Amino acid sequence: MGKLGGSGLLVAGIVVAFLGFVLTWDLIDWLIQFTGYIMIILGIILAIVGGIQMVSGKGGGSSGY
Repeated sequence: MGKLGGSGLLVAGIVVAFLGFVLTWDLIDWLIQFTGYIMIILGIILAIVGGIQMVSGKGGGSSGY
């Protein structure tokens, strides 16, 4: 570990205390749920767009031969 002066220890202490506060708060659970919902919505949208492209023939398949 490098040499930390007084200001470095002060900043490190504030960061560690802030991280501890955030981890004990329910914010992490909310963020995980929100991220899960976003991934579900994006997955549904990608599946719909892929299905439309597959049906319409815009997938760039071997139809040009």
